Amino acid sequence: MDTIKANPDIVKKTTYSILFIISFSHLINDLLQAVVPSIYPLLKDNFSLSFTQIGIITLTYQMVASILQPFVGMYTDKNSKPYSLIVGMCFTMVGLFFVSIASSFINLLLSVSLIGIGSSIFHPESSRVAHLASGGKRGLAQSIFQLGGNAGSAIGPLLAAFIVIPHGQSYIAWFCIIALVGVFALYKIAIWYTAHLSERNANKASHQIETHHLSKNRVIGSLIILLVLIFSKYFYMSSITSYYTFFLIDKFHITIQQSQVYLFLFSGAVAAGTLIGGPIGDRYGRKYVIWVSILGVAPFTLMLPYVSLFWVGTLSVIIGLILSSAFSAILVYATELMPGKVGLVAGLFFGFAFGMGGLGSAILGKIADATSIEYVFKICAFLPLIGIITGFLPNLEKKKKAQE
Repeated sequence: MDTIKANPDIVKKTTYSILFIISFSHLINDLLQAVVPSIYPLLKDNFSLSFTQIGIITLTYQMVASILQPFVGMYTDKNSKPYSLIVGMCFTMVGLFFVSIASSFINLLLSVSLIGIGSSIFHPESSRVAHLASGGKRGLAQSIFQLGGNAGSAIGPLLAAFIVIPHGQSYIAWFCIIALVGVFALYKIAIWYTAHLSERNANKASHQIETHHLSKNRVIGSLIILLVLIFSKYFYMSSITSYYTFFLIDKFHITIQQSQVYLFLFSGAVAAGTLIGGPIGDRYGRKYVIWVSILGVAPFTLMLPYVSLFWVGTLSVIIGLILSSAFSAILVYATELMPGKVGLVAGLFFGFAFGMGGLGSAILGKIADATSIEYVFKICAFLPLIGIITGFLPNLEKKKKAQE
């Protein structure tokens, strides 16, 4: 086995090469995970599924990821496992293969559960890699990391529209090749991560954990506010990721492939907004980014169900740009509330986000069966108004300046 030599400079500057590789890995991970929701219309026809069953598929995947991620994060805070990232990608790859050959609704649920396990392993450790490679530019690092995931979520439906929709469910197996590319990229990350841990262990005294002077109750209260904001964001996002194509097909009578292009435009806007949010939070304060991102999108969500196809596409891009800027700011803000707990925070917030997305999909599917897809979008439009509670968050940037 090769000996990994510690490099004292490895933790003192922003390591952009690692940030771009982990972002690329996030792109692949989320691209693969976006394949299944993007072919819901195909699965609905193949298995004669109701909207409730579509929601249950999303709920199964999201809840498996939601429940496991905080535990994975807590464990890796104490026992870092660089090569676990490869294991997570392999779970996702196997899950996708089984989706491609699934012959029943139950088989679909078991297959997406494997994808959920892969997600639960990947996100906490990959978030830690972004944090360690940030060189102190945490908002920028988290945005670069999130950009990859959101870009993958945008590309996945587009690839599915041209690979899977015309040829059938079995063609999902071709995405396993992309997973193998991800395994190679994560092997490179694991080597760097191992070297980083070696250096940190050799120089423990020089690594200090940042602190703040907020009381325990204030920290808990702030975390609850952040989780409520995650609820509003991802409950609304689930209406788009699971039902936007159905909404477009039902209201404007466009084809499945045309609807996927609109979903791609929304997802692309989400990717762009993610990259913007982190650096702005570093410069002007994360609290303000969160506030504008969640509450500021409300006028556009309220208009979306009532306009023409052109304006639906335009508004969805605006919504994606604004709403997506929040998550990086929320995640970094939470790590500053709980210094030294990057894995736990990442696991908790990614897990809660997935859980809310899955729960939202199931509940909204039930509502859609009882009413209509259009009605689902009308009631979800009010969710961003919850963003007003951001005002109760403490301004951590001012407290840091006061300490200095």
